[in-house]
Amino acid sequence: SSGIYAEYGTLKTACDRHDESYYPKFKKWCDDYFHIKHRGESRGLGGIFFDDMDYIPAEEALAFVQSCGDAVIPCYMPLVSKHKGQEYSESEEQWRLLRRGRYVEFNLVYDRGTKFGLYTENARIESILMSLPLTARWEYMNQPGEREEELLEVLRNPVEWATT
Repeated sequence: SSGIYAEYGTLKTACDRHDESYYPKFKKWCDDYFHIKHRGESRGLGGIFFDDMDYIPAEEALAFVQSCGDAVIPCYMPLVSKHKGQEYSESEEQWRLLRRGRYVEFNLVYDRGTKFGLYTENARIESILMSLPLTARWEYMNQPGEREEELLEVLRNPVEWATT
């Protein structure tokens, strides 16, 4: 999708403004971190991921984070506008719920922030679980359709979306 290329191109540009090593490093970090090992697929299409940027001055880290945030909205909103009125079939809705299930799996099994929260003494478990989608679905031996199989191919084999 051209929207995907635009989004990741703007993320790469935002990273490159600060340090040309950031985009490849943070894209790989994203691909590795959000990999659902027991499924052999990623939680989503990719992007960048970083934390603990205590190796640069706080002002530089803040400027970098703001730059990344500013880069997403201009390319994300056209995608939302393009699809906001689009109708979906029942099978597409079921697929969306399965993908939400993958999000739940990742968060409960792998996400270090969620796991930290769950294992903290006197944790507010409800607060942690409220971050999960209200509806999700699991299906044993799901047979995806052609469009869904195309997405799975990308989720199993991370793509370099940035073209700039």
